[in-house]
Amino acid sequence: MAGNDYAKVGEFKPIDLLAVAAAREVSDGEVVFAGTGLPMLAIMLAQRTNAPNATCIYEAGSVDGRPIDLPTSVGDARCHYQGALASGLWDVFGQLGRGVVDMAFLGGAEIDQYGSVNTTYMGGLPGGKRLTGSGGNADINSLARRTVFIMVQEKRRWVERCSYITSPGWRIPKWPGGEFVHKKEVYNKAFRGGPWAVISDMGVFRFDDEGVIYLDTVHPGFTPEQVRDKCMFKLNIARVSGETKTPTYNDLELLYKVVDPEGIFLS
Repeated sequence: MAGNDYAKVGEFKPIDLLAVAAAREVSDGEVVFAGTGLPMLAIMLAQRTNAPNATCIYEAGSVDGRPIDLPTSVGDARCHYQGALASGLWDVFGQLGRGVVDMAFLGGAEIDQYGSVNTTYMGGLPGGKRLTGSGGNADINSLARRTVFIMVQEKRRWVERCSYITSPGWRIPKWPGGEFVHKKEVYNKAFRGGPWAVISDMGVFRFDDEGVIYLDTVHPGFTPEQVRDKCMFKLNIARVSGETKTPTYNDLELLYKVVDPEGIFLS
């Protein structure tokens, strides 16, 4: 088996496929904003494979660090190793505001068909279940040129409209009438981009010209119909291009022996 051969089903775990699929979204030379967990696995793998010249900004304040192996969080001192700058949260969010961030990795508790994400209240106000809040989610999604979300595929989380919009997708309510319009109409000169892709444990999703999500590839072991059944809206599966490519043996070796040898997240 050559390192560039694709692993077979059973030779990798779901988290491996999530990390690899996310890493493939990074283009070489991009400035990438990443948080703790899977985004860290993705950017560190991308820098060792398809995007060696990508610059990573960790949310807690390190810029272009090259950790020897995976930090435990964005606040870990290892994030600063060989970095261009060891700063703070205030400064790196200023980088976002200045428009230097090409891509960001984010997650959420709830996502709708336009790519809006909820990390604030499940069930809406009043009486909803309080979540962690934005934590920078809204700023990052609004100011990066494109965003890749990593989400769990649960039907209750994939909704027609989010019960609370923490981070705006491609179509959002316009004040004061509340009619849904394209994000560009609301943001005007501040518009930079929006959701680029969503990676779940069942597939990879993208957005059409109208800002509506569709299934692009389905992970091995699932069918497009199974993915559609995990959404509370009518998911477009007509554009499925095939199965998501599995990790290569080289990807797996890098993940387990170089990126996360301690098993901080991969365990």
